[in-house]
Amino acid sequence: MAQELGLPFDPIARAEELWNHRWGDAGAMAAATSIMRVQQLLLARFDDVLKPHGLTFARYEALVLLAFSRSGELPMGKIGERLMVHPTSVTNIMQRLEQQGLVSRRPKPNDGRGLLASLTDSGREVMERATKDLVGTGFGLAALGEDGRDQLFALLRGVRVAAGDFGPD
Repeated sequence: MAQELGLPFDPIARAEELWNHRWGDAGAMAAATSIMRVQQLLLARFDDVLKPHGLTFARYEALVLLAFSRSGELPMGKIGERLMVHPTSVTNIMQRLEQQGLVSRRPKPNDGRGLLASLTDSGREVMERATKDLVGTGFGLAALGEDGRDQLFALLRGVRVAAGDFGPD
């Protein structure tokens, strides 16, 4: 089966030409629009890879975050902070993972108001299998090669620092 191709031209490059004629330098617009389009492409690819595991990328990220923690558990607020998502989103993600038996939640021992989310053995197994599959795709960036990925990371990191996403080293 042949791979279905997209448009016969690059719509962002065409928009850049038109923008240049109408408003001047379109470099920033073309770069930003390309980033947004690549995000859409990557998320669609990740969702395709993760769907057989019963995961979305947001739920996968939460499982990985818990796996990276020393004890396999974190307070819900810390999860939201690290994933950079709204508390309501964290609650929804964790409820779905709990329904799937991939995490458990319990009250924080010293603070009855907060909850701790813990990775279950099943959650760890699913996360490991899903990770293997994502790594096998090169996270959708295999076409760039190692040097290209390193350059892309460095460029985007600069944008993130400038936006205040985190402090510079």
